Amino acid sequence: MFGIIRPCRNRLGPELRESWLAHLCGLCLALRDDHGHLARLVTNYDGLVISALVEAQVGRSRRSAGPCALRGMKSADVAVGAGARLAASVSLVLASAKVDDHVTDGDGPFAHAPARGVGRQVARKWAAQAASTGADLGFDTAVLVDAVRRQPEVEAAVRVGSPLLVVTEPTETASGEAAARTALLAGRPGNEAPLREVGRLFGRLAHLLDAVEDLAGDRASGAWNPLLATGTSLAEARRLCDDAALGIELALGEAEFADDRLVHALLVHEVRESVRRAFDLGEAHAHDRGPQGWQPDPYAHGTPPPGHRGPVPGPVPPPSAPGRSGPPPPHAGGKRRGGAEPGPGSGLWFWPKLQRPPVSRWLLPGCLAVLYQCGTCQYCCRDPHPGPWSGKGREAWCNADCGPGCDCDCNCCDC
Repeated sequence: MFGIIRPCRNRLGPELRESWLAHLCGLCLALRDDHGHLARLVTNYDGLVISALVEAQVGRSRRSAGPCALRGMKSADVAVGAGARLAASVSLVLASAKVDDHVTDGDGPFAHAPARGVGRQVARKWAAQAASTGADLGFDTAVLVDAVRRQPEVEAAVRVGSPLLVVTEPTETASGEAAARTALLAGRPGNEAPLREVGRLFGRLAHLLDAVEDLAGDRASGAWNPLLATGTSLAEARRLCDDAALGIELALGEAEFADDRLVHALLVHEVRESVRRAFDLGEAHAHDRGPQGWQPDPYAHGTPPPGHRGPVPGPVPPPSAPGRSGPPPPHAGGKRRGGAEPGPGSGLWFWPKLQRPPVSRWLLPGCLAVLYQCGTCQYCCRDPHPGPWSGKGREAWCNADCGPGCDCDCNCCDC
């Protein structure tokens, strides 16, 4: 799960926003309680959906938690129980797989040999911790591990013209099994099939949106990207994402819930908002490349050899439009939501800088960035802030007032 659901205060409203934060904090504290402080690094926005799905089926389960710097040193009621622990187990498995993938590729924070050794140890530890928590819940995490470990083999077999959904299948399988397990934990076996479909389509969306958001950076660095590798256009990727979003909404309608307001808001409204946000950014990058935007050219480079996972040369871009040379001008406010900051930041936020394309850091500088960003409240208040290792723009956790400059469409259906 890649953190595609990033709701703002206006769209959720006070009650659902409080519930969303309860699940986010509950996931973080479940990781801490079961596996120590290092495991809290895998806390993510999408992992909390597992916790929310369990609670939506069985009713609210909360406990009081003490002050936390990421909540502005405020106490709060947080989600507790099997849902939070299952979310922690799933997050650990997927984080372990992601670290292992970076170690294998030798990129990001693991570009140097000493960091790769540490990365392998961390990945093995997180996988073992996930298995331990899963066993306590009667959930065999091997089904998730097997699915995500097939990803490199699937990518190596992809050629230009291959169906894009072949690449997303392992992620779909892993996410589907995790979501289906929530029905069994909640004692609602009749929900297993529809929630497996919800998880499967959510995994597809997460994979595709991650590919769209990374497209410009992957083209610049020559990294592997499913859209480039299969020769899929942004229009076709958008169609697949819209179909998946509709499928999630229909599958949720077939399940029975005690209170589905939060999961409906996250998996229907916020998923559609995530699709809009990702493709607006992707199309902006395409327009920056010329009047026709970007369309993949399957004949611009040779078919990758079997087992290839290295740089994939991209197609030659069309000539730039008249009057459009260089990067787009800075936003009038000095900062662009989800984009790059033209200056060094403000106050204590002079480091790390947010750049496009993102500039990654290896292990030790990334750890220092985590400590510095946490101590200067960047995760909470700097919007957007750079990921400590990836350098990618991230939305602030508090997303305080969603005031001037907010790019969200806060219209909702009558839920």
